[in-house]
Formats: sequence, C-alpha cells, structure tokens
Amino acid sequence: MIVIAGVLLGAVFGVILARKGGGKAADMAQYAAASAMAFGIVAMIATVLIDRLVG
Repeated sequence: MIVIAGVLLGAVFGVILARKGGGKAADMAQYAAASAMAFGIVAMIATVLIDRLVG
C-alpha cells in the first residue's frame, strides 16, 4: 500500500513540477513517470525498513 501511494504521489508531484516550469503535456508525462519511479523506490525502501523493524 505504501508503494502504491508513493507512486501516485510522485506522479502528481511530477505533473505539478512540470506545470510550474511551463511544460507541455509530454513534459508533464515525463516528469510524472520519473517522479513516480523515484517516489516508488523510496516507498519500497521505507516498506522494507518498517517490516524489518516492526516484524
């Protein structure tokens, strides 16, 4: 669940970031994809750490 939330949050963040920079639709898609991957990786690491520390 944390990973899915991270990917979605990253995609939204990427679109907002590209929009602020005056990007077109292709720029927004690229920023959304890159941010979604980065946030997803961070969320996956957080999930593993939480699982190791709690479980």
